[in-house]
Amino acid sequence: MSADELNKFVAYCKRIQPQAREDIKCFFEGVVGFPYDKELLLQAYLFLNIQDLFPFCTELLLFEKSPIADYTDLGKCDFVYLTASGNLFLIETKFIDTEATGATERKRRNKHRNKVFEQVITLKARFSEYWDIPLAQLDCGVFTTDSEVEWRGNNINVVTKAISIEKLEQWRRSYHRRKLDDKFND
Repeated sequence: MSADELNKFVAYCKRIQPQAREDIKCFFEGVVGFPYDKELLLQAYLFLNIQDLFPFCTELLLFEKSPIADYTDLGKCDFVYLTASGNLFLIETKFIDTEATGATERKRRNKHRNKVFEQVITLKARFSEYWDIPLAQLDCGVFTTDSEVEWRGNNINVVTKAISIEKLEQWRRSYHRRKLDDKFND
């Protein structure tokens, strides 16, 4: 990707996602305090721990937006980050209920596992085609609550990370408590 193409894309991102990092951080901290949506809680964890999970990510360019001129029917990406090497990193998240049991739940989990990979790979191809960005400069990641996905990305060039539902909830309580302590100690 030439510097001009990258600058054009970054300018596009700033136009459709003008919020500062601090504003997005405040939003996600609110989600941690009042977790009304499990998928958003997972996304909050990812955003607030991005350097631990994907240390090569440097700047959030898009969150829950379509990187294809706002054509949401062509797919929207949960996160698009700029990387230290100048590539773009697309991340899809999926809260997968690993605690539910039974045949129907196993089918549902497998469907969700397959879908999250399909989403990120499809988005990568559309993104490359629309913005004329070489596939080699688009990297993909998947972040879920299901450790079963961690090996699935190996053969298809998708970086995978997971956190258990239990650890996610422990983190939420701990993070929320720290924020409350900080607030009262100021």
